[in-house]
Amino acid sequence: MLTCGRFLSSSAATTTASFSPLRTLTRSLLRRPHPRLLYSSAAAAAATAVEPDTKGGGGAGGGGGGAVRPQWKASIDFKWIRDNRDAVSDNIRSRNSAANLDLVLELYDQYLALQKVRRWQEVERLRAERNAVANKMKGKLDPSVRQALVEEGKNLKEALIGLEEDLVELTDKLQLEAQSIPNATHPDVPVGGEESSVVRKEVGSQRSFNFTIKDHLHLGKELDLFDFDAAAEVSGSKFYYLKNEAVLLEMALVNWAISEVYSIENSDQCLIGTAEIPVGGIHMDSILLESSLPLKYVAYSHCFRTEAGAAGAATSAAKSRASADESSSSMAKSISAARIELQDRALAASCEGTLAEAVYMGKKSLVRGLYRVHQFSKVEMFIFCRPEESDKWHEELITIEEDLYASLGLHFKTLDMATGDLGAPAYRKFDIEAWMPGLERYGEISSASNCTDYQSRRLGIRYRPTPSEPPPANAKKGKAAGGPTQFVHTLNATAVAVPRLIVCILENFQQDDGSIVIPEPLRPFMGGLEVLSPKSK
Repeated sequence: MLTCGRFLSSSAATTTASFSPLRTLTRSLLRRPHPRLLYSSAAAAAATAVEPDTKGGGGAGGGGGGAVRPQWKASIDFKWIRDNRDAVSDNIRSRNSAANLDLVLELYDQYLALQKVRRWQEVERLRAERNAVANKMKGKLDPSVRQALVEEGKNLKEALIGLEEDLVELTDKLQLEAQSIPNATHPDVPVGGEESSVVRKEVGSQRSFNFTIKDHLHLGKELDLFDFDAAAEVSGSKFYYLKNEAVLLEMALVNWAISEVYSIENSDQCLIGTAEIPVGGIHMDSILLESSLPLKYVAYSHCFRTEAGAAGAATSAAKSRASADESSSSMAKSISAARIELQDRALAASCEGTLAEAVYMGKKSLVRGLYRVHQFSKVEMFIFCRPEESDKWHEELITIEEDLYASLGLHFKTLDMATGDLGAPAYRKFDIEAWMPGLERYGEISSASNCTDYQSRRLGIRYRPTPSEPPPANAKKGKAAGGPTQFVHTLNATAVAVPRLIVCILENFQQDDGSIVIPEPLRPFMGGLEVLSPKSK
């Protein structure tokens, strides 16, 4: 089972108390009248012990007692950064990043000086002298001479260790600072804050109601679909119990999305279905064959996020984005041993980019109900591809998302997000915002990001180009054909974020009698159920 963010489990973990995953329902169960179904995010939270980050990753706030070290070493092109200083500086500024480019370049100059001019040569000289001393000690020597050689060797060893520690410390400082530099930005991305984002497509229109509409909280209470109060007693605010048909609706959304995405109509390609992908980490430290690209995955996951607190406590977008910038890539500490971090302290960066939005919009609060919760289920798409094809696959991902939501009958718009709203890994990001009549506003339900080689440089994922011609007969044995390896590009997109789609379905398809019409594509996955009706009292 893949759990996004900083929480991971294996498929075996689904049988333990660590999580409370949805149980697979058989057709026979679906046929039974009014099954008592319950899914609890609160139970999962109560049963999950979350370890604090004690390993010192993520900037100066790391553990005390010593120098902060990076969780992994990224293959950053420092020479390119130095040669394109003005462009990098402008990009940092337009994305509201806290990266310190001057410090990175200063550390890089120090590193070059230490490595190439002074200390590195000294390290090699000391290493050679130490080896010479060791060789002298192999013969028969006077005890006093031997002792002198022992002392000399000890001193050389200590000097060598000190110089090598200087190199390691400087390299760590350089990595920590450089990993906060955001990805380059697509030239077509609008510059500015979220308000500068551009609508690239709009589907459908707002439904007109001839009765007083209700928000999903009111509807859910009348239909006995979820319980926030009981969950708050168990785990605190922003957790919930899904009950009865809401459990079926969650499973229907997940199974529908996987079935739609897994096989692409009118195409000889498909997305590989698996629930055990630590997203990009599945190919970490790998060299892929060019003929295997693109690799396309779809994964079902539990997600955990630190969102706005109880009673409408506001979490500003600026603060969330600054937190996201502190981590250098959106794919990592979840697999700490695998040194993966997708720029997202609350997951929000990364696979998804920053998800921060204003807490209050008009009359309705987004911290109420299912819109912003600590735990939820999600179906995610992920692609590894050749660099020259990532723009094309980005378009395919957003088209898949648009087709999915259009088939449900939702009214939504697709936005080309501005620079100030991009998380550090994203080269370009499209967001989809659907109309939520009960909340009286559009709300984000999905995003699709092209991260180019930002993540693969941190994960060590390369591919070997296929040679245009067969190698000559006199080619050296073992020499790789096809030239040097290159970093793949990675892309991610959300097919279904379950709670927000439940909000959309309840609020958009409510009827004047309080019932909810189930969108037709979901009915086969709900045992043929067409309408959610209020419970008789």
